[in-house]
Formats: sequence, C-alpha cells, structure tokens
Amino acid sequence: MESTPLCRSKTEAIERLSKLTSSPSYIVDAADKKALPIAKEELHALLEKPVLDGIPLLVLGNKSDLPEKLTVDELIDALNLKAVSHREVSCYGISAKEETNLDAVLQWLIKRSTK
Repeated sequence: MESTPLCRSKTEAIERLSKLTSSPSYIVDAADKKALPIAKEELHALLEKPVLDGIPLLVLGNKSDLPEKLTVDELIDALNLKAVSHREVSCYGISAKEETNLDAVLQWLIKRSTK
C-alpha cells in the first residue's frame, strides 16, 4: 500500500506552513507593475493592525520566471518595505510554476513555526 504524501508540492507545503505560523505571507505578482500601488496600500493598511505588531512579515513576489518581473530590490522599493519598522521583513522573488526559491521560503516558515 502506497503512503499518501502530506503535501503534493512545495507550493502546498508553503500554504500549510503559512497556516501554522503567526507570520503573515503577502504574495504579489512581481510582473504586474500596475497592481503594485494597490498592493502597497493594502499591505501597509494591514500592517497597521495592532494584532500584527512585531510579527515577522514574509513578502513573496511571484512570477519571477517572467522577463518583465521586478527584481527583489525593485519590489522592496515599490512596496516601500524599508519603511516597515518594529518587525522582521523578508522578501523573496519566487516562481510557483518553476518552483524557484520555494525551498528558501519553506525554510523561512519552518524557522518561524518553531518559535
């Protein structure tokens, strides 16, 4: 009898681990530059909620496999992440399709799920 894997993919593992941590994961389309001002506004409004004070933030720029995507530095600037204070902020460019950087994201989530 074959055993059923707990997670069928790294993306599914990230989704499950995100639910186990107290750290919010904010995912944006790094190739959709027109949507970033709204994403920035929504993110900063979310971070103003007292319940999230001091909680680490994980920002993921998906679609890093596309040529028109923003780099991580450009994403940090577009979302004004340097203005976020009183919490750890991590930003990764990922590709769910290509599974780029998903191992690093999993490690980030695992590290924070044991605290």
